[in-house]
Amino acid sequence: MEKIILQVSGMHCASCAANIERALGRLDGVLQANVNFASEEAYIEYDPQKISLGSLEAAIDNSGYKVIKQGQPQVNETLSISVRFLISLLFSLPLMYLAMSVHFKFPLSAHITDNMALIQFLLATPVVVAGYPFFKRGILTLFKTRNANMDTLITLGVGSAYLYSLIGQANLYYEVAAFLLTFIMLGRLLESRAKAKTSQAVNKLLKLQAKTAIVIRGNSEIEVPIEELVLDDIVIVRPGERIPADGVVVEGHSGVDESMITGESIPVEKSTGSLVIGATINKNGTFKFRATRIGKETVLAQIIRLVRQAQASKAPIQALADKISAYFVPTVLIIAITALIVWLFFGAGFAFALSIFISVLIIACPCALGLATPTAVMVATGVAANQGILIKTAQSLEFFHQVKAVIFDKTGTLTQGVPSITDIVSIKEISQNDILRYAVIAEKRSEHPLAEAVVNFAKKNNLEIPDPDVFNSLTGKGVIARFEGQVVLLGNRKLFLDRQIDISPVEKQMDIFERQGKTVMIVGLQSEAIGLIALADTLKEFSQSVISELKRMGKWVMMISGDNRTTAQAIGAELGIHKILAEVLPADKVHEIQRLQSEGIKVAMVGDGINDAPALAQADIGVAIGAGTDIAIESGDIVLIKDDLRDVVTAMDLSRYAMKKVKQNFFWAFVYNIIGIPLAVGMLYPVTGFLLSPVIAGIAMACSSLSVVSNSLSMRRYKRPVFS
Repeated sequence: MEKIILQVSGMHCASCAANIERALGRLDGVLQANVNFASEEAYIEYDPQKISLGSLEAAIDNSGYKVIKQGQPQVNETLSISVRFLISLLFSLPLMYLAMSVHFKFPLSAHITDNMALIQFLLATPVVVAGYPFFKRGILTLFKTRNANMDTLITLGVGSAYLYSLIGQANLYYEVAAFLLTFIMLGRLLESRAKAKTSQAVNKLLKLQAKTAIVIRGNSEIEVPIEELVLDDIVIVRPGERIPADGVVVEGHSGVDESMITGESIPVEKSTGSLVIGATINKNGTFKFRATRIGKETVLAQIIRLVRQAQASKAPIQALADKISAYFVPTVLIIAITALIVWLFFGAGFAFALSIFISVLIIACPCALGLATPTAVMVATGVAANQGILIKTAQSLEFFHQVKAVIFDKTGTLTQGVPSITDIVSIKEISQNDILRYAVIAEKRSEHPLAEAVVNFAKKNNLEIPDPDVFNSLTGKGVIARFEGQVVLLGNRKLFLDRQIDISPVEKQMDIFERQGKTVMIVGLQSEAIGLIALADTLKEFSQSVISELKRMGKWVMMISGDNRTTAQAIGAELGIHKILAEVLPADKVHEIQRLQSEGIKVAMVGDGINDAPALAQADIGVAIGAGTDIAIESGDIVLIKDDLRDVVTAMDLSRYAMKKVKQNFFWAFVYNIIGIPLAVGMLYPVTGFLLSPVIAGIAMACSSLSVVSNSLSMRRYKRPVFS
């Protein structure tokens, strides 16, 4: 199966999106087709062995819409609508003056009064011509797909007013036709501008990409477009330039601003062997790097792809709106015709009944229903991306805040994933610095992970590390070194017991450290134990506060680990997690998640995306911890780029907030149609004499969609939760 996102122009309501989905869904080889009215994109999963990309594009084109191919010049829809709106307004204003002069006795010359029908026709016709896209789409869609859409309703409403005025002459409705189109175009213009803002997150990411790269070809330095960069090119980056691709530094030294990926404003030092990420900014030095990921494989390109994929996907809550939209336009058409017939039956004049017919067609708005979910999803996923959180599907956004149990992997998720020194104990008249110095001398030539932790700790503390005169590693026991005529030992109990060295002075403290889940190494000099060094996989920053916040939110928090039970329980106790599974294999993690799911509990799994891939895939929501370049973790539904555990809470809170906005949007969309259509039918007229005019109906229709989009856009002010 292949996945593709196609840009589609010509959609103006939820019915348009539904028409395209039906056309694609009928094709053999199409597994899934989601069309996002708000972003004007079609997300398609298909089998290339059964159907070609050209056939997919043809199906969309034959439905009355147009696929905009990559590299093809795009019509600026906002500019197009702006021009047509200004033309409409220019001719509608004098037309409105003429129409109102009858009621308000505005001064008019005799020549104008005698030729009123002709002058109104001449003023209304340019407006109708400016609104030709509505008629084209409304009629073409009806004939090509046998399904009506919002443009069909506009065509019938405006066309009825215009043709009745042209034929009837006695009752002129030219101003209704003209002002309906003018207000509809104004609504579409405002809606187009607002919809464009919902896509700003992707646009901002696209603008981060470098346009050119300076590469070494032969013996020359040449500047090439970013599209001409190839793998293994040696690229030169000067101060202030954006790095054009992902790669490895081969020469030079600099500080790089990686805030777009990590959120940290402090430049990261880069030297030979360091990884660099495309679109980050080189701050001070000049360096060369070898390109290892280019084009669609770079970190930024993958982020853009995941954000676009999320924005094109459809949330399950949208299914209700889709079902309603499928029957909405035909139902409205039936209501409008029924209202026309009923009012004529009860003796109302044709002009009165026609006004009712037009008002019903115009005030009905499936657009608001169609925009309710996708606009909120687009803004929320864009906000999340700016926070360093990639929410890969709309379904993940909808369901994340609903999970009851949150399971954390231990190593690399709650903890740093690498051991570090936590305690140095001296039992002789020797300082802790000297204990550390002897340990570092013994470990300097060792390749054991614990040795690396000891050496790194010494380097951070600016401790001088001399080379041992003799070094010997004893597998499973420790190391023995000779330095300045003295024997230095570093290892476990077995090393010292084999050499018959008394460790009773340190035994009690060792037991304490081991109950805390720490790894303990005994330091010996000559033939006696002189101290201890304890190491542990330390907690990540904010681990404790994140666990506390999740518990405050009413979530069940669990920890699962392949580590030994003592260590896991010690970490769990420090974090306040009481449900702990230790010494488990990846398959056991999956079984535990399945057990909870069998009890009807929605589960989120938070892990590093590598060893935890099966568990992430099994969970209702898999949250993968990214680490700078490791963002394309397929098993995770949500990826935390910054490796910041607080983003688990942020993503959950944003999920809750986005669904709150979706429900608000649905409420206003439903309320608008439930109230608006009966008013347009004239239900209050027999009692109160109130009748909704077609022009007011057009204004209300425009405002309904705009209010939904504006409500979604308000999410851009979202602030992440603050907790200690």
